[in-house]
Amino acid sequence: MSRSIAVLGAGPGLGQAVARRYAHEGWAVALVGRRPEPLDQLAKQLTSDGAEAHAIVADLADTGALPELAARIRTAVGEPDALYYGAAANGFVPVLDLTPQRVQDLMPLGVYALMDLVREFLPAMIARGDGAILSAQGASALQGNPSIGGGLVLAAQRNFLQALHAAVAGDGVYVGALYIGAAIENTPFHTQMQAAKAAGAPVPEIPSVAPSRLAELLWTMHNATRQPETSYP
Repeated sequence: MSRSIAVLGAGPGLGQAVARRYAHEGWAVALVGRRPEPLDQLAKQLTSDGAEAHAIVADLADTGALPELAARIRTAVGEPDALYYGAAANGFVPVLDLTPQRVQDLMPLGVYALMDLVREFLPAMIARGDGAILSAQGASALQGNPSIGGGLVLAAQRNFLQALHAAVAGDGVYVGALYIGAAIENTPFHTQMQAAKAAGAPVPEIPSVAPSRLAELLWTMHNATRQPETSYP
């Protein structure tokens, strides 16, 4: 029986690259995202390459529907051996414009959905003494950025993952997070940044990175180094 991963946030860029990396190793993949067309296309591509892939359309911000989503994931791939969580709301708001309401709006994707899904799937991982919870988020989780005030929500997620790592490492469950200070190619942010640069507008002085490179980092963290956190670059 193949191992399985639920890719939560299988949008363009890193989510799809993670799905491809694990499928390449023979893992069954549950692809979760809001847009059916790219999910179906990716599932068909992975299936044509010999992998098992299932497209599951869901809005992770709708936390009331997460128990139903968990049931759909189990129907597709059973109790997943790993979760990858890459969903995040748009935190690109100047810190001087940040309001409690804006923070509240960011919390469902930034924290609540991840916590709910961990509570759904972690018990089975602990029971079998094996499993992984992986996350990839922006580097504003590590250092406050005046242009990305919503990073405080990612910092809260980071605190949760750090505590979770300490709690379950002895049970055979790996918790690892990748924090990215680069523009990921094939994403709307990267496209907008390139267009602005071509138009002569000021753009952030940050590097670009191929999503496959980041997916390889996550794979290595999970299956080799087992370090709880890594940052790129």
